[in-house]
Amino acid sequence: MKCPNCNETLLMTQRNNVEIDYCPKCRGIWLDKGELDKLLEQDNKRSSDEYRRYDDDHDHDRHKQHPRKKKGFLGDFFDFD
Repeated sequence: MKCPNCNETLLMTQRNNVEIDYCPKCRGIWLDKGELDKLLEQDNKRSSDEYRRYDDDHDHDRHKQHPRKKKGFLGDFFDFD
């Protein structure tokens, strides 16, 4: 398949059971129907698990400060270098 942006041949990879087509030239990412929903579900689950662990580890009587958001799952997911 050709990149709709620059007409380069797309490469394919699979991450976390999601197939991704990406362009090595313009670095465009192309997802098929339903794949973005799968990625968002995985990211939401990961984020809620991190906050749940944080709450379990800290005293509930003190003012809660949530941890700074770590580099997102999607950033790692789309890093092809």
